Amino acid sequence: MMEAQGHPLLTLAQVVGGTLHGRAGDRRIAHLAIDSRKPMPAEGTLYICLRGDRHDGHRYIPELIERGVRDFLVMTGHPLPEAPTQWSGAEVNYVVVPDTLDALQRLAAWHRAHFRFPVVGITGSNGKTVVKEWLFQLMGGTEHVVRSPGSWNSQVGVPLSVWEMRPSHTLGIFEAGISKPGEMDRLRPMIKPTIGLFTNIGPAHGENFHTELDKALEKAKLFTDVGTLVYCADHRTVREAIRRSGIGQRAALRGWSREREGWLHVPYERRTTQGTQVTVINDLADFTFEIPFTDPASVENALHCVTLLLHLGHTPEWIRARMPLLAPVAMRMEVVDGMHGITLINDSYSNDAASLAIALERLEAISAGRPKAVVLSDILESGDDPDILYEHVAALLRRTGVAQLLAVGPQLTAQEHRFAGKVRCHPDTEALLSVTDPASLAGHAVLVKGARAFTMERVVERWQRQLHGTVLEVDLEALRHNLNHYRAMVGPKVRIMAMVKAFGYGGGALELARLFAHERVHYLGVAYADEGIELRQHGIDLPIMVMNPEPLPFEVMRRYQLEPEIYDLRTLRDAAAHARIDPGMPLVHLKLDTGMHRLGFTEVELGDLLDGLRAAPALRVGSILSHLVAADDPTHDTFTFGQLAAFQRMADAVEKVLGYRPLRHIANSAGATRSPAARLDMVRLGIGLHGIGADPAESANLLPVASLRSPIAQLKFLRPGDTVGYGRHGGSPAERVIATLPIGYADGISRHLGNGHGRVWIHGKAAPIVGNVCMDMCMVDVTGIRCTVGDMASVFDEEHPITELAEALGTIPYEVLTSIPPRVKRVYIRG
Repeated sequence: MMEAQGHPLLTLAQVVGGTLHGRAGDRRIAHLAIDSRKPMPAEGTLYICLRGDRHDGHRYIPELIERGVRDFLVMTGHPLPEAPTQWSGAEVNYVVVPDTLDALQRLAAWHRAHFRFPVVGITGSNGKTVVKEWLFQLMGGTEHVVRSPGSWNSQVGVPLSVWEMRPSHTLGIFEAGISKPGEMDRLRPMIKPTIGLFTNIGPAHGENFHTELDKALEKAKLFTDVGTLVYCADHRTVREAIRRSGIGQRAALRGWSREREGWLHVPYERRTTQGTQVTVINDLADFTFEIPFTDPASVENALHCVTLLLHLGHTPEWIRARMPLLAPVAMRMEVVDGMHGITLINDSYSNDAASLAIALERLEAISAGRPKAVVLSDILESGDDPDILYEHVAALLRRTGVAQLLAVGPQLTAQEHRFAGKVRCHPDTEALLSVTDPASLAGHAVLVKGARAFTMERVVERWQRQLHGTVLEVDLEALRHNLNHYRAMVGPKVRIMAMVKAFGYGGGALELARLFAHERVHYLGVAYADEGIELRQHGIDLPIMVMNPEPLPFEVMRRYQLEPEIYDLRTLRDAAAHARIDPGMPLVHLKLDTGMHRLGFTEVELGDLLDGLRAAPALRVGSILSHLVAADDPTHDTFTFGQLAAFQRMADAVEKVLGYRPLRHIANSAGATRSPAARLDMVRLGIGLHGIGADPAESANLLPVASLRSPIAQLKFLRPGDTVGYGRHGGSPAERVIATLPIGYADGISRHLGNGHGRVWIHGKAAPIVGNVCMDMCMVDVTGIRCTVGDMASVFDEEHPITELAEALGTIPYEVLTSIPPRVKRVYIRG
């Protein structure tokens, strides 16, 4: 069985059938890592070099060696770098295998086989993570639980989760997600559940299965060897998959049902002022419990939990006492701007060592070189020895480079001596808020992480910068998904420039730039030097190209290492003059006009450009670029091909004069998709990263990034004939209910949407805008919609895309996004 210090490396090499290159086979491996961007302990870590369509972990071996990592799992045929010669006794070891993903999964399955405590395996289309987290909340005080962090349910997430099993644990809870046939056959041996929980079957990932039943049968493979299976017997497809797979012949079925006989019957449910009351009956129990939720999905998830708890022998009294304490599961961490230049990560709904590690990775990703601080509460009901637990927490904080810890609770106070850096301890959250001036954290990236009992969301509420109820929610995970879509499409040899001009297309340039830096794009594109300067002042160190016309202050460009676009003889002469006196001047980028007729040297002016370059040998050209005029329109493809041909001719001539080959780029998002020949050395991605593809087919493969929402501020009951707003518009012969929203044309809601031309969505139902849109407010008709003050109205979101709003306005999504001013609070979320 795995000891605290890990398994011998030689043993792991033998387990996966690999060849060990190196003489330190007795070195102990306790940690597995797959992402070089994340903090990891140098000692005891085996870095798994995974290779995929968009990445190759082998590329980062030299960097990791410099950081002190010594042990690597690599694929056959890859060169094996040596450790730096100045290292003494720091030999690098390589375990060489044909397939590193297969080896990772075999390691996890071998590790899993060492443990005999119960393991719950959860699968289904929806609810897996919520059920897992609720079971953890419910049983955390009575069991020492190891579980999947976050939504780690994939071919890579599952083995990393299972690797965290230790002898001290008494229960495992792991979720398994699949998207195509054959995947569950690889996940099952790693989880090897003794108890199964099948949540439901829905449309997610249906594209790779002929029918819902086919998908259910694939998911049911997880339960091949379980002794017990929990499920909802009212889900016909789930029930049929269980029957066809023969699980019921081998396992005890624990189905709950509202409609039929089951192991647990649900005869009664009703909403209360506090949530939902549910009555359940079986041969062992007859009782009523309450949960603080009213939506059907939460009730279903709670019934899965209650059924499993009854099977495990927990009493009705025990269950009844715990169910009202269930807390919402924040599926995504929110990032908001705080006072004094603070960036706040709000992860205040729960606290345990596994989720803390994930949150610290998020902190590392957004810090971009800024100092890091953590506001942390005691970890409650972990089941770990406090000395061991908080030594682990201290190691996580050290590894992430946390400069300040603001500790809340008696346990952390007692363990203060374990923590490095500046540590301030407080008995409770109120004490923290009363004595801590957020100015002391100016410029920091701050993680707020706490157990629910400490109500640490108050810290975020108190320290955030803007309190305007209207928010633009920016899904950074969706942005990353879209970036990876284009990376897979253009291939590893084509570089990526991510455009963050115009306040990051409305999404907030700084936070988007931090994500792109973490994802290692090659360039950022801004319109004006001021935009680039702001990024540099906040620690962004990626190459930045400045693309729009203005008098170019080259000494400022030099100071902030911004790379200007050269588009006429004046800017060329100015750049050349500065390059002669400043050898450290940044690269410049030559703009060619191939048909846009906006900026750049035309083919007629090419001779003057070449003469200017001959006279400026000190000038260093980083790239040659142009703009496609109509890359998204098939009717102009002939013109697009002509642009590309002209660009290549002109670039060839420039390259001949320079004597070296700068990068070439002409394709925007649509051009990268529709014109593979235009991808060249680099593509410039803008609106595509925000989920709007070149055509509906591509948009279906992208994820929407932005959602604009505003809360109901007041409800009014209008009599027949009453008008609404300025100008006495919006009258009606019927009685109506009107909701006022704190969002107006100063927040990006055009006046053209007034008087029924636009609508918002409340609880999935359309609410037309009535009367004229005001500067700071608008009114919507909610007659027939069950809603109350504080409920959120969506202007656009995943279900109602921004393209619909743009069509209603007769414009394009670019204009809608960039019209949302900075006063609208940006909230950044990530899975």
